[in-house]
Amino acid sequence: MRVITGSARGTKLATLEGDNTRPTTDRVKEAVFSMLQFDIEGRAVLDLFAGSGQLAIEALSRGAARATIIDQSREAVDIIIENAKKTHLFDKCRISAADYMSFIRGAAGREKYDIIFLDPPYRSGLLQSSLRAIADAGICAPGAYIVCETENDIPVKAKRLRKDEEFNNQCVMDDVFGGNQELADKFTVLKSNLYSHTRITLLTPATKDAE
Repeated sequence: MRVITGSARGTKLATLEGDNTRPTTDRVKEAVFSMLQFDIEGRAVLDLFAGSGQLAIEALSRGAARATIIDQSREAVDIIIENAKKTHLFDKCRISAADYMSFIRGAAGREKYDIIFLDPPYRSGLLQSSLRAIADAGICAPGAYIVCETENDIPVKAKRLRKDEEFNNQCVMDDVFGGNQELADKFTVLKSNLYSHTRITLLTPATKDAE
């Protein structure tokens, strides 16, 4: 796993051993930053279920101004610190071992983020609860992007079905919002693409929640 481009391009990043984390593949990471395109320079980033911190570090390498990197695992935080130092981006990072909900509640009224990465364990319900907490806490800057990584069950070989359902409203509703219309109404879906068994969805807060 390496930084793809930017100031730290090519730097190999450390990862946690074992099954407790699921690093984002290079293909999916490329897709994430292709979605964001040129909206990274000078931005404030939050990586809430950070694992190795690779998404936040990639954003910093591409010109983000600062990154807050959160994971509840102390072992993960040690890896994040190692990676931030190895890429010479440590001075742009705030790295904490914290529960995601405690962090969001503490940031309410104090912090605003332009880009938020959400890649919690699949089918854990943590994506939906974190989206709800983010909307309630008002920590999104106007026009903020929220990048969600989820699992999908559409067979990789079913190309026509995948094309039809890639941006199907009900599929996105189920994968991202757990079928909760009230939660979905808090956000606008900008893009949603499938990569093997992974769905990447780009959200922005609905206007009433971004103000």
